Amino acid sequence: MREAMATAEVGDDVYGEDPTVNALEAEVAALFGHEAALFAPTGSMANQIALQLVVPPGDELLCDADAHVVTYEIGAAAAYGGISSRTWSPAGADLDPDTVAAMIRPEGYHAVPTRAIAVEQTHNRGGGGVIPLATLRELRRIGDDAGVALHCDGARIWHAHVADGVPLTEYGALFDTLSVCLSKGLGAPVGSLVVGSADKIARARVIRKRMGGGMRQAGVLAAAGRYALAHHVDRLAADHAKAARLAEAVAPFGVLATAVRTNLVPLDLAKARLDAHALAAAARAEGVLVSVLGPRTARLVTHQDVDDAGIDRAVEVLTRVLRDA
Repeated sequence: MREAMATAEVGDDVYGEDPTVNALEAEVAALFGHEAALFAPTGSMANQIALQLVVPPGDELLCDADAHVVTYEIGAAAAYGGISSRTWSPAGADLDPDTVAAMIRPEGYHAVPTRAIAVEQTHNRGGGGVIPLATLRELRRIGDDAGVALHCDGARIWHAHVADGVPLTEYGALFDTLSVCLSKGLGAPVGSLVVGSADKIARARVIRKRMGGGMRQAGVLAAAGRYALAHHVDRLAADHAKAARLAEAVAPFGVLATAVRTNLVPLDLAKARLDAHALAAAARAEGVLVSVLGPRTARLVTHQDVDDAGIDRAVEVLTRVLRDA
């Protein structure tokens, strides 16, 4: 990947003249069956660009209360897009389309009209859960009937594709806009893309510049993304298997929050002797890093930089810390 970055052909992407960026954008658009894509420096920026494409200022977005777009993006939808957000109760991948349908507000009635629904595939705070294709199809039908757009925060959509075998084009056909990340399981150092129609992506380019995301010789970054797409998608199955090993190891201690489908292992420490910070500190002291998501919520993540020996070490440390607490 670093060799690909070092030898990348570059140009000025603000002017659309970086051939490596252009190739990456065309490749990703084709993967999802859309007309165009736009390279952005971060997943948060890609999400917020996409939301501004489908929700005018002052109108409404519906999403999960634990969705990344309203949890980890620092109020950007309101701050940058003037978007009003309303959420359904956290459901992870088990969302109920009927619940979402009942929340949609049409124009008129002196209320904020709903313009878009956002879903997360896979769902981060939902433990890497994969929203079933049938659920997404029903949401698409609901959106079409109501004249409401559908956005996918697809930061980990590659994991869903590998776990369920759903073609990327089939996912792409269900959404008006998608954001897809190259720096999660695929292992690129930076970068996400907004995917949509040609006219939307033309608007997205302006929004990206307004948000400070216009980059010059960005081909050195796009080259890493192209390498990741070519070499790191199919191998995600190995990360899923490693996550299952971790889940099996910690399950006897009653801390596993949900069934593990992909590369995320959520830990519910509500009944454990250790809280999340204490667990993370004890594990860190022995070289195992644990993400703290809340006072009694933690997360383990597998990826290509954690080999089998690393999993063995994590199992040894975590089981000992949990057992001896």
